[in-house]
Amino acid sequence: MAYNDSPDNEFDQEMERILQEHFNAEDSGLRAPSDPWPWLESRLEEPAAPSFFSRLLGMMNPMREGRLSPAFAVAGVAVVAVAVAATIWAISGDSGPEGLAVVQETEVPANASPSTVGIGATSIPRSMEVTRIVAEEVEVEEEQAPVATEVPAAMAMSEPTHIPAPAATTAPAAPAATEAPAMAMLEDSESTPYPAPAATTAPAPTATAAQATSAPEAQGAMAMAQTAAGPRGPTGAAGPQGKGVGGTPPDTTFRDYGRQPFVAASEDNVSTFSLDTDRTSYYLALNWARNGYEVDPDSVRAEEWINAFDYRYPPASGKQDFAVITGFLPHPLEDGKLLAQIAFQAPELVDDTRLNVTLVLDASGSMADGNRVDIARQAAESIRQSLRPEDRIAVVHFTDDVIDHYTVAHRSPDEPRVKNSINLLAPHGSTNVQAGLNLGVSMADHARDLRPDARNYVILMSDGVANVDATNPFAILETAYDTDARNPLRLITIGVGINNYNDVLLEQLAQHGNGWYRYLDSAAQAQATFSRENWLALSTPFADQARAQVTWDAEVVERWRIIGYENRVTPDETFTQDRKEFAEIYSGAATTVFYELELTDLAQSLLVFPLERIELRWVDPNTGESRSWPGESVFAVAGWGGSPTPVPPLDQLGAIVALAADRYGSLSANAGVEDYQAVQRDLSTLLEQLRSLRGDLGNLDAYNDFLFLLDNITGHVEERLPPPTPSGYSR
Repeated sequence: MAYNDSPDNEFDQEMERILQEHFNAEDSGLRAPSDPWPWLESRLEEPAAPSFFSRLLGMMNPMREGRLSPAFAVAGVAVVAVAVAATIWAISGDSGPEGLAVVQETEVPANASPSTVGIGATSIPRSMEVTRIVAEEVEVEEEQAPVATEVPAAMAMSEPTHIPAPAATTAPAAPAATEAPAMAMLEDSESTPYPAPAATTAPAPTATAAQATSAPEAQGAMAMAQTAAGPRGPTGAAGPQGKGVGGTPPDTTFRDYGRQPFVAASEDNVSTFSLDTDRTSYYLALNWARNGYEVDPDSVRAEEWINAFDYRYPPASGKQDFAVITGFLPHPLEDGKLLAQIAFQAPELVDDTRLNVTLVLDASGSMADGNRVDIARQAAESIRQSLRPEDRIAVVHFTDDVIDHYTVAHRSPDEPRVKNSINLLAPHGSTNVQAGLNLGVSMADHARDLRPDARNYVILMSDGVANVDATNPFAILETAYDTDARNPLRLITIGVGINNYNDVLLEQLAQHGNGWYRYLDSAAQAQATFSRENWLALSTPFADQARAQVTWDAEVVERWRIIGYENRVTPDETFTQDRKEFAEIYSGAATTVFYELELTDLAQSLLVFPLERIELRWVDPNTGESRSWPGESVFAVAGWGGSPTPVPPLDQLGAIVALAADRYGSLSANAGVEDYQAVQRDLSTLLEQLRSLRGDLGNLDAYNDFLFLLDNITGHVEERLPPPTPSGYSR
């Protein structure tokens, strides 16, 4: 780089003075030396074309020749000063993140061939973004591994020691360097290298501005500063999530699955559904209400509201089968109907199976909204801290594509590389969920091959707003498909954010990825959800592909309908089929379902209520074998036939939750005044019944949270009703 060795006019002197004043005003860690030009020249390689700074100085010639006013000259100098400061910030650090040792450099052309990272069905190309790859020093834990000579950008976390050259500049080739393949290999500390997927051809991507001008440390620091400040919400109110003033959050995506209808038992008396332990829909609604938004009825999945609560069922007596709990309740809203409550309680298991965990972290620009990055970072860190020394963890960051130099292959959870990668999570560009999951699944599949006795989790943390490559959950799963049902990769999705949130994508990825879906609204909730005790239970599966079938006795049941489960009800003939979309049930989890029942005349005289059969089927996660639980059941009827049976307060709470979610979720975009009036009457009745439980349940946070939520949605429904017509009478 050339610089002005002896300023020969007032413009050059003024420019150097402004630059020096600018650097002196910066933090001492970023301050330039007394003469910045030789230092900059020594830090950058001599380019074949005019350098960035030379071209910038050349652009100043009109000012030097007096063709522009002094005001424009000063403005131009200020632009140069900012550019120089940003560049020095990006390149001034001599050491990378703690624990990274640079042992070799390999120069890769900017238009390097992309690689294919999908496994199973159809693979798609994934472009490589970086222009320089830095190899890592791999520590050997159990046996000596050969020294790695080539490292894939997508498989190694390393410090980018050079800034990509501007488009007009030709970067010189690194001396004595071997050409790296599109995806090379990183030696694992326990085994053989990652295989390089077959390369395909695609246009070379353009690096984002953040990637071209910021080192990882700077990006992480900027993200933490932005998150701490907290951007303003949609209404302009400052806060971690922003406060709404009515209306639903903008740019949210939900699916209206409709409602299950009443079915005549004489025509169809069999109900088949996938068990479910998700509860995201409830926590989304609670977070919206707390932030002043109106809960979108399309966001309500009644089964997830029901299963957000602990009903304190008795534990399963053995370790091989579910405990099945049944009971009846008087219908809280309609005389002459009953609610049937059926619960499936998994046993508590103590399991020391090793784990392979792959974190796939959304680093797109939409994650800058509110405290999303804080929540995702805390959840990832809590998972890392919950793992044992014998477990392994990998980290993938994605935006427009995978951020290669943040990627960490599976290794011990206490290694500095893992900690640093999680800490450096920051928002960048667009959202390519497909690229992140493709790489995550590929890495998890390889870890499974290396440690076949371990369980494998791929954990996606995102707001779900995919806008690059595939954006449909099934198209994404097609390229990140897992073909090994004997030891499956379990896809867990963690949602963060309020507005600009895609619930459908995250919910469907988990349901069809053999996993489960959670929503986190704060860093504290992330820490509590993934505490060591909770994570050990969540990561210990009792049953894969779990589903239930209930057969009603048509002599006593006139009509029946299941509350919720709209996208989990399946055709009766699928009950005997092992299907990935059926639910994973983890250690100690309980699944609750409520049915609304209309009884026959015969049933009115019965003190007991016969149910023909409840049957369960699932896959044993340890052996891969199909298991079933058939059983005959007879229910005691609560409050029926003149012999009332007290209903536990928690079961009453469950009934109110089920009906409130069902009624509120029934409101569609085409709902009229009569629909709102009917829902308002039901919600108001349920609200009064809920308040009557305060003496029994008022000490529970769950009760008070739901009381707040039910009061909130009841109020929103009332606001939609027209004012009452004046009677004409005086008071």
